[in-house]
Amino acid sequence: MIRILDWESIQPEEILNRDIRAEEDVSAAVDAVIADVRKNGDAALLRYTERFDGVKLTALEVTAAEIDAAWTALDEDFKTTLQMAADNIRRFHEKQVQNDFVLTDRPGIVMGQRYTPIRRVGVCVPRSPEAFPSTILMNVIPARIAGVEEIIVVTPPDRTGTVSAEALAAAKIAGADRIFKVGGAQAVAALAYGTETIPAVDKVVGPGGIFVATAKRKVFGQVGIDMIAGPSEILVLSDGDSDPAWVAADMLSQAEHDVCASAVLVTDSRSLAEAVQKELEEQLSTLPRRDIAAKALADNGKIIVTADLSAAVEAVNRIAPEHLELCVADPFALLPQIRNAGSVFLGRSAPEALGDYFAGPNHTLPTSGTARFSSPLGVDDFRKRSSFLYYTREALAEAAPRIADFARREGLEAHARSALSRRQTKEKGETNP
Repeated sequence: MIRILDWESIQPEEILNRDIRAEEDVSAAVDAVIADVRKNGDAALLRYTERFDGVKLTALEVTAAEIDAAWTALDEDFKTTLQMAADNIRRFHEKQVQNDFVLTDRPGIVMGQRYTPIRRVGVCVPRSPEAFPSTILMNVIPARIAGVEEIIVVTPPDRTGTVSAEALAAAKIAGADRIFKVGGAQAVAALAYGTETIPAVDKVVGPGGIFVATAKRKVFGQVGIDMIAGPSEILVLSDGDSDPAWVAADMLSQAEHDVCASAVLVTDSRSLAEAVQKELEEQLSTLPRRDIAAKALADNGKIIVTADLSAAVEAVNRIAPEHLELCVADPFALLPQIRNAGSVFLGRSAPEALGDYFAGPNHTLPTSGTARFSSPLGVDDFRKRSSFLYYTREALAEAAPRIADFARREGLEAHARSALSRRQTKEKGETNP
């Protein structure tokens, strides 16, 4: 049964200890997989696919014929749902695009900033039990908006050697360029270093279990990554007027992900806390993934009772949850007080599942307290900023003595001489715009 705790007496380690580093045996196993893929390429990928996914493949890439067949087989109603979700996601993320700028407000000086897209991106999509079409939409669409030249999706096949029609349709709608039937740490290694058929990418994004997270950590530097994602989390901040059945349902929506998931209720109402505790037990009895959800609630779930909503907000900012629901009478009044949360769901009619699939904001979010310093996946994750500057000879001559003084105070004489040298000679053919 989920625990009920008082905020005033709770210990920091009870809410803040969410270390997502892998155990030594996992780390060693991932090291071995990465080394194997770097050495043996596709042969290693095929071997791991047979071992972990239970299917012997002869080719890794999903063909155009497979995508067309999946599209034809998928029912029209779900195609419409996918298209509606994609439109919502695209509409939201198009607003994130930032523009270049140039400053020319001082004589002889031009400086600015420009954005350029990452050239090639790999998207990891887990399978549990099917490849998640929502993950494909949420990762591929922002990359497409950013202008990424080539987007590669990797996801494990099922035991028949296929990827679900839903996932392939999502990839088609989102605009993925290539899809490969491979998952786990081996997929991350293939994306980072390349194989005979899978090209090396510049950045790896997308969720996964501890092996994928560990592999992403290990290849960072060879490639960029979006984040090291931990188990899924939800925190519901509620006053006493919420329906306990709704609150329990929302908590279970994350608890069913896996046994390490975290579902937390923070409320100023002890009567609601007790009602939700009872409702969770009742709803668990009919949940298909009840064993997983029950363990998640028992091990990682908690109901925290605070003296008032102000203390509840303090708890939220300390926990820094991935998903935060503000189930209160006036959620917009509380929103400015929220400093640390991945995505905020406002009011009693905005369940977390709305953001997972349909509304538009991204569902790839910071976990394990990292919402204190990081953000949801977005268009900026697929673009790079470069600054540029130009000085005329006269503008540099004016600034050079100050630059040289600055450099010498840091003990860097060559820097000083570099700035001063332009005052002494004029390069052949030099012109000042």
